[in-house]
Amino acid sequence: MSSQLAASSSPALPANLHAAESAAPASPRPPAGRHWRRALLGLLLPVTALAALELAVRAGLIPANLLPAPSQIIDTLRDLGAQGLPGHIGASTARVALGFTAGAALAVLLGAAVGLSRHAEALLDPTFQALRAIPSLAWVPLLLLWLGIDEAPKIVLIAIGAFFPVYMGVASGIRGVDRKLIEVARLYRLSSVALTRRVLLPAALPAILTGLRNGLSLAWMFMVAAELIAASRGLGYLLSDGRETSRADIVLAAIALLAILGKISDSLMAAIEKRSLAWRDSYA
Repeated sequence: MSSQLAASSSPALPANLHAAESAAPASPRPPAGRHWRRALLGLLLPVTALAALELAVRAGLIPANLLPAPSQIIDTLRDLGAQGLPGHIGASTARVALGFTAGAALAVLLGAAVGLSRHAEALLDPTFQALRAIPSLAWVPLLLLWLGIDEAPKIVLIAIGAFFPVYMGVASGIRGVDRKLIEVARLYRLSSVALTRRVLLPAALPAILTGLRNGLSLAWMFMVAAELIAASRGLGYLLSDGRETSRADIVLAAIALLAILGKISDSLMAAIEKRSLAWRDSYA
């Protein structure tokens, strides 16, 4: 008891506030072979489905003009590679990067304001919740009228798609911080900046990072919607071109590239999330 009283009289923060900053005791690292087994297990379902599709098309069970075999899609990708496919991939990736960065940055600022202030929540949150329900394609005519058919409406549409998941993650993450942590921080007279840095941000970080991952996924989806309407380059343009020319192989090749790029970007965000939350002693 005396040691607890002595600790409470000192300026040091209690252990539960330091837990968010200090790393948890290092758990035994899984062997390297386990990572390879997990990766191979993740490939089992898509590889099996592709092999079954290849056999079904070759056996004539599925019309090749409606659902081409995976080998034909690979040939199509090879042909598109000689016709400027890297340019289409680069254009779509650049649009997603710009739109996601702009939308996520604005969402973090406004989400933090709504999470920290009841007045900001009452003022902003009802409007954002109403706007969140608007489908992506409903924005397209208005953005085309306002911004023309150049890059600006595409970037803005992608930013809109990324904004709402990140906003929800930041606002709900801050609102969900344990009240006892905030009360203890105020007991120790932490400033607003120290309270945010040492308590609110670490406690809300899991929800914020989840919102960022969801926002990045929606950014790819909104990119396709933007490029389907008005674009001369990009994976969305390839989808539209394949539909207009009745080339199912081009459509599926573009879909496969979107899946690969989305998986790569999500894996990068997952790595950032894992590194940022290494201090947590969670079930995983």
